[in-house]
Amino acid sequence: MRDIKDFQLLEYNTFGIEGKCKRFCEFDTVDELRFFLNSFNETDQPLMILGGGSNLLLTKDFPGTVLHSNIVTEPHIEIAGDNSKETDDSKDVFVTVGSGMIWDDFVDFCVKNHIYGCENLSLIPGTVGASAVQNIGAYGVEVKDFIETIEAIEIASGALQLIDAAACRYAYRQSRFKGEWKNQYLITHVTYRTQRDFQPKLDYGNIRSELERRNMTHPTASQLREVIIVIRQEKLPDPAVMGNAGSFFMNPIVERSQYEALASQYENMPHYTIDANHEKIPAGWMIDQCGWKGRTVGHAGVHDRQALVLVNRGNATGQEIVALSRMIQRDVKEKFGITIKPEENIIRK
Repeated sequence: MRDIKDFQLLEYNTFGIEGKCKRFCEFDTVDELRFFLNSFNETDQPLMILGGGSNLLLTKDFPGTVLHSNIVTEPHIEIAGDNSKETDDSKDVFVTVGSGMIWDDFVDFCVKNHIYGCENLSLIPGTVGASAVQNIGAYGVEVKDFIETIEAIEIASGALQLIDAAACRYAYRQSRFKGEWKNQYLITHVTYRTQRDFQPKLDYGNIRSELERRNMTHPTASQLREVIIVIRQEKLPDPAVMGNAGSFFMNPIVERSQYEALASQYENMPHYTIDANHEKIPAGWMIDQCGWKGRTVGHAGVHDRQALVLVNRGNATGQEIVALSRMIQRDVKEKFGITIKPEENIIRK
């Protein structure tokens, strides 16, 4: 447990931008969280729940209290219909994880323990708790496909709530935790429904071509995870080397009629079918078409291998990142008639 006043958040945001909070409260258990909640008064407001800081952009100091989960207990495994955890023929495996565990450590744990489903989400930054807030996703997989239940403390009362995944109203990079439930609940544990049968999803992006290049026609889960990591590392910068928050913008989902109109103008425009009436268009492709890939404005820039990623070239301020993002949004809107929205939680002036 840590309780620190006037705390520097530089190491708690992957953009690597300086900014302080008035109070920083880190808890290792649910009881410690309740202790903090009971101690708060009006001077500790507002509250901000912070995971790994991979979805945070600071443009100023935060004038309140940051709550940070360090609940990282060993994942609890339970096989469907068998509370003894002994191996059986069931395909469903429920894994309960503390919200402070690093997400990729959880994926690694699953693969090493022959528990499958999350391989395509390898190397996504952040924590387990944040995965349930953001509905993280990559390469044709979203975490909502695996979340069974969420344990959360209601901040106002301190009561422990067990929330079913359906109640969270998950959508593309959205949940009620980002909307009407924001700062009302603090996630302590997440239970995922995983599988004993390995059923790889290979038909998104360049997964299959990378596997073929390695002569892996029937990859194991470990091999698939390895390939996903390589693909991500090749096109995404390491925040420890160049500050960034991964994908800055969400890929827009548009009406099929709008997609067809654009496809008639841009013959090779990539897209992913959502349903009979909607298509997803990669924001990175549109940003690249607007000529932004690799460009720098002040100390902020667009990564030279992935236009979806905005980077801190060194000593960038949050205001510089925001200004760059607005220029990109303007150009995409003018060229394609589509408004792209940031994934980030921006603490604005």
